Amino acid sequence: MNIFFESVAGMKKPYTESLQNILRQFQPPFSSGDSVGIKLHWGERGNKGFLPPDYAKEIAGWLISKGAAPFIFDTTVLYSGGRHTAADALKTAFDHGYTADFLGCPVIIADGVDGRDVVSIPAGYRHFKTVQVGSVFDRAQGFVIFSHFKGHMVSLFGGAIKNISMGFASRAQKQRMHSDYHPVLNKKKCTRCGVCVEICPTKAASMTEPGYPQYDLKKCIGCAQCIAMCRESALKIFWDSDIKIFQEKLVETAAAVWKKIQGKTVVINALLNITAECDCLPGKNPIIGRDHGFIGGDHPVKVDAESLKMTGAEIFEKVHPGIPWQHQFSYAREIGFIG
Repeated sequence: MNIFFESVAGMKKPYTESLQNILRQFQPPFSSGDSVGIKLHWGERGNKGFLPPDYAKEIAGWLISKGAAPFIFDTTVLYSGGRHTAADALKTAFDHGYTADFLGCPVIIADGVDGRDVVSIPAGYRHFKTVQVGSVFDRAQGFVIFSHFKGHMVSLFGGAIKNISMGFASRAQKQRMHSDYHPVLNKKKCTRCGVCVEICPTKAASMTEPGYPQYDLKKCIGCAQCIAMCRESALKIFWDSDIKIFQEKLVETAAAVWKKIQGKTVVINALLNITAECDCLPGKNPIIGRDHGFIGGDHPVKVDAESLKMTGAEIFEKVHPGIPWQHQFSYAREIGFIG
């Protein structure tokens, strides 16, 4: 399998010339007239680390030059914020410059205006016999998976695997993947600020004055937003099972989607603006690595592995210690999800 790398050394932002060089190396696996979905993440409301829309515009232009009809898509999410509903997600996209006028193609929410435009597809793995995803497959004859490579508090890094898995998943499927963990409070660090109560999408967190926040684990959906947004790092993840289970669920969902889109999909990771956390989080998100460039290929596992080799795992391990990230790759091999 071919892997392409284009450096951005010596270039000025945005690095569109480097992305153009990557795109030229692909033999498009779709035909003139095909509808092609570009899966990407346009950032959460208040997030500053997301990739600017210049790159999406470049990809859309490349597809149009090949005779394809591109559209850009994402799905709604579990947590509160700017992407919980389709209307909010589209407004966030608009506010971040991801508009049809600028991009030259439509921007859609793949699981529909009410989150119910979903389908179940076969998986047949240890945790999931089927997975539920946005019903975007009927709208497209091809895909471009364009991922911002950055850190993640549970999987260590987020790239093509996560973009396919969480990115295509319905809200129900996202909850199934997150269901094995919940927050645990360190009272010595807690300032009782109430942020966790304010942002909890299911009202699982509550504050009893003058006490500390309480968490109803029956209501908790494991979205981890409270953990990520705690300014004092007073909340930590408690696993009801091995942390590796989340990674297995992430890989299984991506593998099931890949069975549907392989052979008609190109994969590109942007190793730029490498932040400590996912683009899902608002607020401060420090950059932890230098800009490298773009890595392209025809399989998400291989592209993620090459991306991690390029950046080094150490930059992510410093901010997210103790995560057995290697298990994602070993489990992908175990279930046959390999390049």
